[in-house]
Parts: sequence; C-alpha cells; structure tokens
Amino acid sequence: MLNKKTFDFLNALTENNNREWFAENKYLYEEAKEDLFPFIAKLIKELAAIDPAYSASTEPKKALMRIYRDVRFSKNKDPYKKNYGIAFDVKGYGPRTPSYYLHLQPDNCFFGVGFWQPEAPVLKSIREEIDYSTSEFLDIINAKDFKSIYKLSKEDTLKNAPKGYDIDHPQIDFLKLKSFITIYKIKDEEFFKTEIVNKLITAFKTIQPFVLFLRKATDIG
Repeated sequence: MLNKKTFDFLNALTENNNREWFAENKYLYEEAKEDLFPFIAKLIKELAAIDPAYSASTEPKKALMRIYRDVRFSKNKDPYKKNYGIAFDVKGYGPRTPSYYLHLQPDNCFFGVGFWQPEAPVLKSIREEIDYSTSEFLDIINAKDFKSIYKLSKEDTLKNAPKGYDIDHPQIDFLKLKSFITIYKIKDEEFFKTEIVNKLITAFKTIQPFVLFLRKATDIG
C-alpha cells in the first residue's frame, strides 16, 4: 500500500508545475520515491513469479520513470509530469515486446498491458494473428475474468480499414486499432489499502493469455 502523501505531492505539483516550487519542495518528491520503491519491489517479485519473461532482479529505481518532462518538441512547457509512471520491462525489452505499465495519477490511475502505437511491422503481425487466430483472440478478450478487470482500449484507431483488409471484415473494429492495450482502471483509494498488491497480482495472472497472444503474434517466445 502507499501513503496518501505520495498522491498529495502530485496534486500540489499539478497546481505548482514550475522549477522554483519543485526545487523548494523536492524533499516531498524524495519522500514519495521512498514510499514507492518498496511497493514497486513487491510488484516486481510477484510479476516475476507469474511471467517467466520478467526478471525478479529488476531494480525498483529503474522501473520508476523520470518525473521530468522532455519539453523540447512540445507546446506544453510544464517541466514535470503529473503522474508516477512505473514500467515493468521484460527481458529483451524492445519494440517487439508487449509491456506492463502502472500509471499513478490522482483520479486517473490504471494498469496497462500491451503495445502503444507499435512500429508498422509489429502492428501488421498482430493484425495477421487476429485474422488467422480469431477464435483464440475472441476467447481471450471475452473471457469472464478478463472482462471483469480489463477493457481493450479502442481510443487509438484508424478511420478506414488497414491495407489488405476489407471494411466488411467481421473483426474490422479490432484490425483498425493502432494500439493494442488493455486497461485496468483503479481508484486512488485502492492504493491506500493493503489489498492493492493482491488486486494487481490477480490482474497480472488474468492478463497472461493476452500477453502470450501478442508475443506469439510478434514472434516473442
């Protein structure tokens, strides 16, 4: 579980997203990291016990993403993120590997799994696997346990059918997706309860068929 002060820091940072305020209150960010690291370490251990492709030796400080934003090519010049991002990267992590990601942000916490805007060859492979193994894919995303926790994101999609597929294809809604991500929305208060780790363990276990499907589609064993 996490301390509520860890979220309070994000709320304060959102209202004071500038370098002067952050410099004066950096100790609050350091305290938040000390709260997050044991929580991340526990999740690393549990995920590694479920997914053989994940390394139990991953260091929590490497899983916690930087809070500093790269503003060089962004119209939004806020120097800091409004969230803690935790990336659970599997062995051999790269563009052909589905990811686990935990997003902690007041009123917008979620656990996401899959590919966000993968490269064209990867996207092509996933679409082909859905086309070739439709029944398997539908069984996975329509499973009772899956639907009780996750929702397949359909926010990032093409307007037209992708090349090589007819607009009348029975699975066109899936084939038009540009990202293949499942989302588990979590209320802020859940992170302040001891049950949160068990909830995430269940989420890790439930998503494995989806992960294995994507690995098979992208030639990842």
